[in-house]
Amino acid sequence: MQGSPEHQPSGRLWLIAGTGEGPLLAEALLARGWRLRLSVVGEAAARAYRHAPGLHVAVGAIGEGEGLTPEQGVERELAAAERAADPFAWVVDASHPFATGISAALAAVCRRRRQPLLRLGRPLDPLEEALLLNDLADLEGCTARGERLLLAIGARHLALAVRRSPGAIHHARLLPDPTALRIAMAAGLAPERVACLRPGGEGRIEAALCRQWRINAVLCRQSGGATEALWRRICHDQGLELRLLRRPHEPQGVRILPLAELLAHVGSSERA
Repeated sequence: MQGSPEHQPSGRLWLIAGTGEGPLLAEALLARGWRLRLSVVGEAAARAYRHAPGLHVAVGAIGEGEGLTPEQGVERELAAAERAADPFAWVVDASHPFATGISAALAAVCRRRRQPLLRLGRPLDPLEEALLLNDLADLEGCTARGERLLLAIGARHLALAVRRSPGAIHHARLLPDPTALRIAMAAGLAPERVACLRPGGEGRIEAALCRQWRINAVLCRQSGGATEALWRRICHDQGLELRLLRRPHEPQGVRILPLAELLAHVGSSERA
């Protein structure tokens, strides 16, 4: 079993992240001398990271390629690191707040193995002008017939969002991923109402799409960070209604820290 990080003979971390704070966090950890195993879900996310010495990128949902559950996949990764005599001093969960499956798996396995785990926390912004929805079923009560609705919730739940807002004219903003595009087409979205964009940037393309498509309302997730801030700004500037899907609860027993505090807590590899 793993002991406290002060007694680990390695300077290696396992970072599970996406395209939000992940690239910044990875660069900061590499600058502190850590070697990183970085797990991202897809190739589009991997392209957000710069190649660097000490960075190994693993693409794909953890355990999925081998037919394992997320918990089994996490267990396998930690056990393999121990067998190689190169264990992780820390596991850092910087996955999306809505990626509840992998966060729960990391929390459960790390607790069993006494593996030090930290979770990157994102602040919850005040609602202000936004309408908070508990789940996609709430769309039925707030969507008007003929409303031009932009879905910025990723691909996985597009079909359910379309079913829950049958009177709307649906549009979607997706990552440039073939699977995401196939899901959008299967959900019934017209090709001319789908935009595949890489993450990042200042939102000028998204703002232009809202004007071109004559959007009335935007649905995105209460994820915090740059993406939510982008849609808040666009909706405020253009007078659109912003609907936020409520953020899920975090796993219990996991230490959650904002970016600066997480980096200070982990420190440098020389202290590991």
